[in-house]
Amino acid sequence: MERPNAWLTYSDADMKDLETVAKKYRHFLNVGKTERECITQIVKEAEEAGYVSFEEKVKNGEDLKAGDKVYQVGMQKIIALYHIGEDDLAQGMNILCAHIDSPRLDIKQNPLYEDTDLAYLDTHYYGGVKKYQWVALPMAMHGVIVKKDGTVVNVTVGEDEDDPVLYITDLLIHLAGQQMAKKASEAVEGEKLDILIGSQPLKDLPDDKKKEAVKENVLRILNEKYGVEEEDFLSAELEIVPAGKARDCGLDRSMIAGYGQDDRVCAYTSLLALLEMEAPKRTSCCLLVDKEEIGSVGATGMQSHFFENSVAEVLDAMGQYSDLRLRKALKNSSMLSSDVSAGYDPAFAEAFEKKNSAYLGRGIVLNKFTGARGKSGSNDANAEYVARVRRIFDDHKVCFQTAELGKVDVGGGGTIAFIAALYGMEVIDSGVSVLSMHAPWEVTSKADVYEAKKAYKAFLLDA
Repeated sequence: MERPNAWLTYSDADMKDLETVAKKYRHFLNVGKTERECITQIVKEAEEAGYVSFEEKVKNGEDLKAGDKVYQVGMQKIIALYHIGEDDLAQGMNILCAHIDSPRLDIKQNPLYEDTDLAYLDTHYYGGVKKYQWVALPMAMHGVIVKKDGTVVNVTVGEDEDDPVLYITDLLIHLAGQQMAKKASEAVEGEKLDILIGSQPLKDLPDDKKKEAVKENVLRILNEKYGVEEEDFLSAELEIVPAGKARDCGLDRSMIAGYGQDDRVCAYTSLLALLEMEAPKRTSCCLLVDKEEIGSVGATGMQSHFFENSVAEVLDAMGQYSDLRLRKALKNSSMLSSDVSAGYDPAFAEAFEKKNSAYLGRGIVLNKFTGARGKSGSNDANAEYVARVRRIFDDHKVCFQTAELGKVDVGGGGTIAFIAALYGMEVIDSGVSVLSMHAPWEVTSKADVYEAKKAYKAFLLDA
């Protein structure tokens, strides 16, 4: 069933609100190109809205009670925010869960080398990427270098107008006959995604270092700017991402083009929805996780015990902890797995089934299931829960649509929904449709961003 284009429903007041949300979201994309940067901005905005560190509250001997707003951060890459409601926590929470990691290139632990008077940084790609899309673009480096004494050095290169950018070379078309004959997945190999970082040799070096004079010059620059040595790369987390700010897209400015919209578009709209909550009856929670693009693994991914432990600590701070109450709190919760969906692209219509596709500008998307090859790896929400979410969206005049991720057997994908469902809670995927998902620059509709924020707030209020 085709649902109306959201743009057609907007009043002048709606358009003003929409542009406000879009402006805030573009800013978030620009200041949060790594998980650590996202967490820093999330904490900043949460504290401005009255949230306080859970650890600080406990340290000060304060109990948690209805109305309190707290957050917990893990390893600067995962965060849970709670607005405590009046109802018993064991009756469950309304949870918005999104991920803040995005496909990128990670600098290896021993990355720096010189070859034929050019200096490079060796990389390993992170997440699902079309490798050929990541060459011949201006790139930036974001992240941290941690020295042996524990000093954390923040690194950002390539974003300011006066900054140099980094670059990955590609073979010129004149010599690319054999390359062009390869399959797209083989045209650019992962080991060739090395970052060009310098070409000027350092003068007056001893004979044993003259063969790597360009590399030595790069090390000199890094030492002068950041106070680090080559060995400090061993304990660095440096990410290579597209340089440049998110921009309005289209002559009508109806879309946003930018890096990392999968899944920061859902993460940020989930955060906005939570921060706007006032005195909820049922505890509202926003959980923003790492590592989704590589299977939700590790201490900061959804498969970790971070969230379960966090809820246990919240119960304990309320004087209500028991193992049974923790299990009930998780089982009785309702969640939106706030993750993006593939937007229908008429240029590649053969990959989609039009009746069950997500369209830009028609509102937030409900994916009853994801997965691949017979829904493998999917949560597949039950019909009663889908009906409840539909009612909530309709009651709050949220524009929404339903979709699958492309034609059957064409491909597929997954989210964190099935992991949360292991607790027995009800979960459905619900997010914004994206064009060119996982490309260095992705495109979303401002209308869908706006409807997502409305949808998430409606869910927190009434789920």
